Amino acid sequence: MTHAHITAWVLSIILFIVIMFMQKQGKNTKVLHMILRVFYLLILATGIVMLFGLYQIDFMYILKSLLGIVLIGLFEMILVRGKKGINLNSLWIVFVLVFVIVLYLGFKLPLGFYLF
Repeated sequence: MTHAHITAWVLSIILFIVIMFMQKQGKNTKVLHMILRVFYLLILATGIVMLFGLYQIDFMYILKSLLGIVLIGLFEMILVRGKKGINLNSLWIVFVLVFVIVLYLGFKLPLGFYLF
């Protein structure tokens, strides 16, 4: 399930970047945005399956899960506010911080890959 989870969020990041560039060019991104929302659901579903598959749920897993949900919300807020032309500087700062923390926790915790 770890591979499905990582694949879903990697594809989400790629799709997020594609949508950002297409929005800057003024192209219609409704279909791609809906596909990205399906990937959000896949990320949530695989994350929930992995979380409840644990023998003991530690606080760090709950923290990573909550920050992951915040990160998905930041994905959506950046896309929607970017389309409306609202300043995104503060959202990008929070996005990068949360993204780094989630990646660190994801690779640090025993479930999955051991990079740290």
